Amino acid sequence: MTSNTLNVSTLRRDVLASFVVFLVALPLSLGIAVASGAPVAAGLVAAVVGGVVAGALGGSPLQVSGPAAGLTVIVFSLVQEYGWRATCTITLLAGALQLALGAARVARAALAISPAVVHGMLAGIGAVIVLAQVHVVLGGNPQQSSLEDLRELPGQLAAPHTHTTLLGGLTILILLCWSRLPKRGRFGALPRLVPGPLPAIAAATAAAWALGWETARVDLPASLMEEWAPPVLPHGPPGGIAGAVVSVGVVAAVASLLCAVAVDRLRPAGVPRSDLDKDLRAQGVANMVSGFLGGLPIASVIVRSTANLQAGARTRLSSVLHGVWVLVLALACGPIIEQIPLSALAALLVVLGCRLMDLAHVRDLRHHREAPAYFATLGGVVLLGLGKGVLLGIGVMAVLALRRLTALTVRSEQLVPAPGDGQVTVEAAG
Repeated sequence: MTSNTLNVSTLRRDVLASFVVFLVALPLSLGIAVASGAPVAAGLVAAVVGGVVAGALGGSPLQVSGPAAGLTVIVFSLVQEYGWRATCTITLLAGALQLALGAARVARAALAISPAVVHGMLAGIGAVIVLAQVHVVLGGNPQQSSLEDLRELPGQLAAPHTHTTLLGGLTILILLCWSRLPKRGRFGALPRLVPGPLPAIAAATAAAWALGWETARVDLPASLMEEWAPPVLPHGPPGGIAGAVVSVGVVAAVASLLCAVAVDRLRPAGVPRSDLDKDLRAQGVANMVSGFLGGLPIASVIVRSTANLQAGARTRLSSVLHGVWVLVLALACGPIIEQIPLSALAALLVVLGCRLMDLAHVRDLRHHREAPAYFATLGGVVLLGLGKGVLLGIGVMAVLALRRLTALTVRSEQLVPAPGDGQVTVEAAG
């Protein structure tokens, strides 16, 4: 009886958590697709595949996968250079690379990358997202590079603003206020059970509809597979294509592994630790499926995973079910999704990008004297691009390590307290 009660209780927790994660995943998936320059349906496909495939096969039971904001910058540049269908092929090949790395059991080695470089990379990606999506909130369009976004921003701010900006501002206001609602009282559980993106997007959509405002909205095909076409091989130098595959595969892998480590720290009692190599293989399979079906690249996402944990999930069923709910809604409620203003989704990504630029990491890195690598990576990603920015950060870390090594001084002193009993004291400083 106790076992059955426990199973029913676990099932109830997982179903409730799956709905909560679904409410987080839907607006994020749509917004990330738009920001990536991909078809909106690609975000929904990736959310479904990430939930069902990665959720069922993954090595971390409570981790939730789907389209990730951290990959937006890479995907946008790939779509501009190779086109969408070729980008799907790159996603598929990146998944094959992840599958091979997982089979080689090198997941732990990926975590050896300096935290300063990883957090600097994420902060740089956040800055790029903010610079691009602010233009959409203000009624304009993102430029081809962050430098152009920055250069055009003063003119965009000075231009007349329409209701598009009001809808984006409303979305940001609700997102910022929602998490600050009182945790006690009659509606104390509301912020935990209903994630902020849902009321923010719903309010902006309702306002645009009620006031009859003309604004750019989500455009969905009549069927998720209506516009499907097989991926095509990208045209270009083989070295550039290989670099694109490695960039997508490695960045998605590192993001997923860091998420798994974070989930392990928060997991409730009785939930096993993550099998990182198994999880990397699952991410690879999911990316291969997503690329073939025309979806965005997939990675484990800390926002969804945290929502899953806070909602009380106990098994991987919650992740799988959230993917099912996304599929059901996409098939049954397309006309409702098409009422969502694009400026509201852009505003959601502005807030998400700001959260990627977590300055708390800077305080931690200052104690280890690694802040220069953080800022070098951040600036490099914004000004030079993701790949060059990460290489710059790694180079700065190498210089810092060499500097510490050359500054190391060693002094030894031999003490002989008694005949035949020698002791050596070694002191190191640097």
